[in-house]
Amino acid sequence: MAEQVSRRRVRRAFTTLTAVVSVTAAVLTGCTSGQDGPERGSAASRSASPSPTPVWDVRPTSIAAVGDSITRGFDACSVLADCPEVSWATGTDDGVRSLAVRILGASRTASHSWNHAVSGARMAQLPEQMALAAQEEPELVTVMIGANDACRDSVELMTPVADFRASFEASMRQLRAGAPEAQVYVSSVPDLKRLWSTGRQNPLGKQIWKLGICRSMLGDADDMGAAAVARRDAVRERVVAYNEVLRDVCARDERCRDDGGAVFDYRFTGEQLSEWDWFHPGRDGQARLAEIAYRAVTAASPPA
Repeated sequence: MAEQVSRRRVRRAFTTLTAVVSVTAAVLTGCTSGQDGPERGSAASRSASPSPTPVWDVRPTSIAAVGDSITRGFDACSVLADCPEVSWATGTDDGVRSLAVRILGASRTASHSWNHAVSGARMAQLPEQMALAAQEEPELVTVMIGANDACRDSVELMTPVADFRASFEASMRQLRAGAPEAQVYVSSVPDLKRLWSTGRQNPLGKQIWKLGICRSMLGDADDMGAAAVARRDAVRERVVAYNEVLRDVCARDERCRDDGGAVFDYRFTGEQLSEWDWFHPGRDGQARLAEIAYRAVTAASPPA
């Protein structure tokens, strides 16, 4: 009997000790939690903590586009004219099925997307476009710019890489000042040399080139001499350097992802280029750009 009493006392002591340890642990947990957390014992503290909001949302509800003539649909519908309705980013054309249409739906694209791109724009003009885009408070901003920085009257006039970087960094700061939560999709600059190689097969396109389109790459299109080859190679090398800048700056922003070089690597065919200048994307080319962007934006993780 005495042994049974002793055992009961041991069990009660053990139970009491366990309760004390549990209470102490709870108190310590409360003391080390954030100052902005719910009060201990409140209903909020007893419920499960909500899942953290993902940094990248694959289904943004509004889109603003910035960039140059490609995003404006230049030469896609008529010669030497913008055609934003076929823009890969925010267009409403059924055949293109822009990024906005694919994500927002056709009925919401016109009211929930904005195109602030400007034909002929270079990186130095991007901060101004970003400021306009930020005013829309979009959930996603698309960026495609840099071709005009390489497409100059001569190689010597191409935008220096350091200046290109400084302007893009300023653009991102401009956006973050007005729309700190906006996601950013950055397209690589297309391979201008590959576009020259494809477009030069069309006699009409080469006549349009003589009007002054991208002279650094397209000038004297059939000249295969050493100087002309070196000039085109220099332009391509500059585009490669621009794309490295775009990727590097984007990688430092947790709400930015680039296309992994997909646009630069894409092999546009004659059917996908403008029937007027054989250099800018036509309707089919715009659709291909929309596909690339959609895959990048909706992917579970950024392109490698």
